[in-house]
Amino acid sequence: MALRIYGNRPLKTLPGKDTRPTSARVREAIFNIWQGTIEGCRWLDLCAGTGSMGAEALCRGAKSAIAIEQSSRACAIIQQNWQQVAKDEQEWKVLRGDVVQWLPKLAGQQFDRIYFDPPYASQIYQPGLEAIASYRLLDADGEIAIEHSLQNHTPLVIPGLEICRQKIYGNTAITFYRTTQTED
Repeated sequence: MALRIYGNRPLKTLPGKDTRPTSARVREAIFNIWQGTIEGCRWLDLCAGTGSMGAEALCRGAKSAIAIEQSSRACAIIQQNWQQVAKDEQEWKVLRGDVVQWLPKLAGQQFDRIYFDPPYASQIYQPGLEAIASYRLLDADGEIAIEHSLQNHTPLVIPGLEICRQKIYGNTAITFYRTTQTED
């Protein structure tokens, strides 16, 4: 499958259906929504697949990016893709393993933008969001975008996070969360 990102840059993908890259339409929509907030941001890509979202963020000037992906084959592809697009001053890292087990190890770091795209039928949406909230991985002004199927998905209520918008693109839905705003 040919995959191209910002600036018409080609990315490598895995053969077969082990990963489901975010469609060009959804990717473009998310970066349009987050327009003006990517340059200089700290990006976290969960269930990163081919790393196309993080690669796009790096191309658009993210200060740093971290990918977490279970598959060793996918991690090798992400590594190649990010090495190809990252500038020398950008920091990036690819971590192999289970997202829910890795998130506590990121405690003390905060991210401006988090993209969470697990396999649609997986059971890690709730524990992943709970870990992000519990370890305060999202900056106070940051947002999380969660890609999920339009069918069989009820937006999750997570203490410390609130839904700020939801967008639908065909059979794909993106639910955006931010840190719960408290009254002073």
